[in-house]
Amino acid sequence: MGLKVVKFGGSSVADGIQLAKMKAIVEADPARRYVVVSAPGKRFSGDSKITDLLFLCKSQKDRNVDYEQLFQVIADRYSGIMHSLDIEADLDGELALIKERLEAGWSEDYIVSRGEYLSAFLVAAYLGYDFIDTKGLILFDSRGRLLAEETNEALKAELAKHEHAVIPGFYGSQIGTEEVKLLSRGGSDVTGSLVARAVGADIYENWTDVSGLLMADPRIIPNPAPIESISYMELRELSYMGASVLHEDAVFPVRESDIPINIRNTNRPDDPGTFITAEKDASSCRVISGIAGKKDFTVIAIYKNMMNKEMGFVRKALMILEENQINFDHMPTGIDSLSIVIESSELDGKLEDVLEAFERQLSPDDIEVFTDVALIAAVGIGMKGTPGSSARVLKAVADAGINLRMINQSTSEISVIIGVEAAFFEKAMQVIYKEFV
Repeated sequence: MGLKVVKFGGSSVADGIQLAKMKAIVEADPARRYVVVSAPGKRFSGDSKITDLLFLCKSQKDRNVDYEQLFQVIADRYSGIMHSLDIEADLDGELALIKERLEAGWSEDYIVSRGEYLSAFLVAAYLGYDFIDTKGLILFDSRGRLLAEETNEALKAELAKHEHAVIPGFYGSQIGTEEVKLLSRGGSDVTGSLVARAVGADIYENWTDVSGLLMADPRIIPNPAPIESISYMELRELSYMGASVLHEDAVFPVRESDIPINIRNTNRPDDPGTFITAEKDASSCRVISGIAGKKDFTVIAIYKNMMNKEMGFVRKALMILEENQINFDHMPTGIDSLSIVIESSELDGKLEDVLEAFERQLSPDDIEVFTDVALIAAVGIGMKGTPGSSARVLKAVADAGINLRMINQSTSEISVIIGVEAAFFEKAMQVIYKEFV
């Protein structure tokens, strides 16, 4: 039978209708013994996520703005879920305690975490499963960094006591204290992954509102093909470009334990979704698994004669970025040139200082800055060892009359990344997709 950990995102627990679907999914397979849930998400366009409402509620309280009406909206969401499903639980008591602690000035992390806490509290009662609080189980150090091994041991010990359990996502606590700490947005995916690792799950199912991953953004490519199977390595490359429905940090705990992830659709439970595995499905004949891209990059191109002979040139350039607390994304080089690709938001208010430091410390012959650059990645293990894969990407773009600002390919050969002017982003995505699919 095996063992499955199932995680349901905000859209899957948004109201009573969605929770009824969730219950049917859980009860359809006895292997689904551990359930991780997010806070209720949007029920319709224009609706608010509970997490956002809790952030706002805390903000209003801290600014001495009346938050009573907003808190009542949150309470009504949960009350509506409870009554529509005839759940028996002391919701009023839980809400009163949260409001009391909000008045007492408890931390933002604590207040915001109550979205997941109340969601799991009600779902546990609805399913008849045990409720397990992640405070004291998902552990952070004093700097807010997740303690992976300590978390694994704590979860393993606690979950072993429960045959079936519901666990709230998104938060834990600082080790040795009662102080609640949040994971980053999308952190419920990470919680599910940590639970899957701790119980040695055979599969980690991540239920959301899409039937797995698609080969491209449907806002750019009409009806893109679904991805039936993809490797962790390929997913990491695509996630970096923002193409994943899964929080990218959620990959690592299950990858270490070789646990497959199955992305499924709560609204279409019979769809097989996408399997994410350690190795690519050998039966797949596709050269690429997906195409993804992002806009708003800046390229700083530094030129200097005999750069390759100057010891420490690249180190000095990177130290300048570090001193200005700027992360870079790519750094393609030539014998006398160095291009540094940086998300434009990283350079906000810092570009002139960085350029002055480059001029002063590197003494370049010339520096050029290209703004409004978009990056596009064609990703696939099938590219490895397949002659002409990169050439096909470049030819498709060239035939469309699109000029390249950058080309970068790692020695792993599973991705080719190109930079184009943002105005040609969508067109470049379309011609690359057409070339391969």
